[in-house]
Amino acid sequence: MGLFDKHIAYRDAYNAIRQAGADPFSVRFDAVVSPTEGLINGKRTILLGTNNYLGLTFDEQAIASSVKAVQERGTGTTGSRIANGSFEAHVELEEALAKFYKRKHAMVFTTGYQANLGVLSTLVGRGDHLILDADSHASIYDGARLGHAEVIRFRHNDPEDLYKRLRRMKDVPGERLIVVEGIYSMIGDTAPLKEIAAVKRELGGYLLVDEAHSMGVLGEHGRGLAELAGVEEDVDFVVGTFSKSLGAIGGFCVSDMDDFDVMRVTCRPYMFTASLPPAVVSSTVTALRRLEEQPELRHKLMANARRLYDGLSAMGFMTGPTSSPIVAITMPDTERAIGMWNALLQNGVYLNLALPPATPDSRPLLRTSVSAAHSFEQIDQVLAVFAEIGVAMGLIEAPLKRVSA
Repeated sequence: MGLFDKHIAYRDAYNAIRQAGADPFSVRFDAVVSPTEGLINGKRTILLGTNNYLGLTFDEQAIASSVKAVQERGTGTTGSRIANGSFEAHVELEEALAKFYKRKHAMVFTTGYQANLGVLSTLVGRGDHLILDADSHASIYDGARLGHAEVIRFRHNDPEDLYKRLRRMKDVPGERLIVVEGIYSMIGDTAPLKEIAAVKRELGGYLLVDEAHSMGVLGEHGRGLAELAGVEEDVDFVVGTFSKSLGAIGGFCVSDMDDFDVMRVTCRPYMFTASLPPAVVSSTVTALRRLEEQPELRHKLMANARRLYDGLSAMGFMTGPTSSPIVAITMPDTERAIGMWNALLQNGVYLNLALPPATPDSRPLLRTSVSAAHSFEQIDQVLAVFAEIGVAMGLIEAPLKRVSA
C-alpha cells in the first residue's frame, strides 16, 4: 500500500482528461499580453477564466507602486509579521481596508485561502458551531476542519433551511457562526443575504460573508453583496482576497468586534507564515484606491457580463440563475465538457473547466470570468466561437437561416 494509492481514481481520471487534449489544469502561457489576452501554444487567446474582474493587473499606477516598493524595500519580508515586523505598507493597507469597509479593524493575510483558514479556525473551536452554506468554498471547509467546531451545512441559498437548523440549536451551548459567500465561485450566483441576515437577527449568532468574488463588483462603492443588500450592520466579519478585483495576491478580514486584534497572536495561519512582500502590498493599496476612484470599471464589468450571459442563454446553453461576472455553462456530461474546453482553446478562447466533485450538483461546468477590460468586440468574438463549436458538437441548434422572398 503506497502513500498515493488512495488517489488512484483521481490519477486515472486525470490521465484520461490529458489524453483527450490539452491539460485544463496546467495550462502554460507563453506570455500575458494584457488583462484579456495571452499567448498559449503561440496563439493569441482571449482570457476568459482569470477572475481579473477590474482588469487592474496591468494598471500603470499599480505597477509603478510595485516597482517603487521593490527598489526601496527589496523583494520580500522573509518572515511573519510577529517575527520580522510589519512594513509601513502593511499597516497602510490595513488602514485603507478598514476605511474602505467602514470598520474598526482589518487584518491582512498572505492569501485569500489563508484568510478563511485562519479566521474560521480561530473564531470557532470545540463546543462551537459553524453553520455553512453547502456550496461553500474549499477554504471555508478547511478552516472549519482546522478549528474543530461542529460543522452544520444548510441547503445552498436556502434561508428557510438555515432557520430550521438554527432553531433546533436554540438551547445548545456554544457560539454560532453563519458563513456565506457574496458571489459563489462556481456558477456565479449570489446569496440571499437580506433573508440570511434576518434569520441571524431573530435567532442570534454571528455572520461572516466571504466577499472574494463580490468585492469591487457589487455595491455602490464596491464593498460587495452586504453593501448591495443593505445589511452591512448585520455582518460581523467580511473576508476577502486581493487576487480577484485588485489583481494581486493576499487576503483580509475586517470587523468591528472589540477584541479582533487578539487574532494577531492566536491565528496560526497568520502567525506562522511569511507576510506579503512589499511589491504586492503597495500595488494592492494603489489598486484599492483605483477601485474607489473608478466606479465606471464596475459598470463596464457588469455590461460585459450581461452581454456574454444573454448571448449564451439566447443560443440555448444552460447558464446560471443570475448574471454576474462569473458566467458558467452547465454541460451534459464530462466527455463533452472536456471536448468543448479543448475546442474553445484551439479557437483562441481560454476559460475554466470545472468537474465533479468540485461543482454543484456534480455536473461539469465551463466557467468563464469576465473583466471590465474586455471589449464588446472580444465578447462577441467569444460568442461566435461558442456558437460554432456548440452547433458542431450538437449542444445547441443552428440558428434558422432567413429565406429571402
